[in-house]
Amino acid sequence: MGCWRVPSMVLACLLLLLCPLPSPACSTTCHCSLGEVDCSERALREVPQSLSANTTSLRLSYNFISVLGPLSFPPLPELLLLSLSHNHLELIHSQALVGLRMLQELDLSNNYVTVLSPETFLPLTNLALLNLGSNRLGELEPGVLHVLPQLRALLLQDNPWECSCRILPLWRWLSRNREKVREKSSILCRVPEQLNKYPFMALGNESFRQCQETSLSPLHYIAFLTIGPFSFLASIFFCTFMGSTTVAYHNLRKEPHFWRR
Repeated sequence: MGCWRVPSMVLACLLLLLCPLPSPACSTTCHCSLGEVDCSERALREVPQSLSANTTSLRLSYNFISVLGPLSFPPLPELLLLSLSHNHLELIHSQALVGLRMLQELDLSNNYVTVLSPETFLPLTNLALLNLGSNRLGELEPGVLHVLPQLRALLLQDNPWECSCRILPLWRWLSRNREKVREKSSILCRVPEQLNKYPFMALGNESFRQCQETSLSPLHYIAFLTIGPFSFLASIFFCTFMGSTTVAYHNLRKEPHFWRR
């Protein structure tokens, strides 16, 4: 019997090596398999923190997450895909995505996002696909896209775009990067009323002519406010000086007549 004991122990060790136990880092509310974590439809209100550092794919779709605060995610240095579609997202903090530097695909579609900060996407230097479709974006600062040097695909469909002078910088970026924009025909103006449901990408340079003519920087307004009072005081001084000179001149002309008498 003793001769069978050692081989049995060796066999047990081999089985443990070949069939490791499930990782304790996987959240009990999620399903984990070979680096892929699926937490969809789990009624989550925040991102689970018990995630393995070797996670490559994280799906959080169809939950109730409304805010991504600072450092919402644990360090996930190998994460390539993150889906937060069909949540209640309204606010994304500028430090929410820190630690996801290898991320290549980010899906934020079907949420309630109204504004995005360029600082939010600064850590995502490898991001290739960004889906912002079906949100509440009326405008988008081009700085959000400028900080994504590897961006290859952008989705902006089904947002209430405000096709006014404020959206001119975004229109310029999209015009120069048409090959990166998907679902172009679904990017429609919502306001003004006369452009409702008009394709945003079909707008031409002439549509923004009045914006380019009249746009003034804050420095221009400061200059106007400074020059105005200065010019007013200068005109008063000039009028006073000329009046005094004229009076003095007339007085000098009268003095010879006085002495002749």
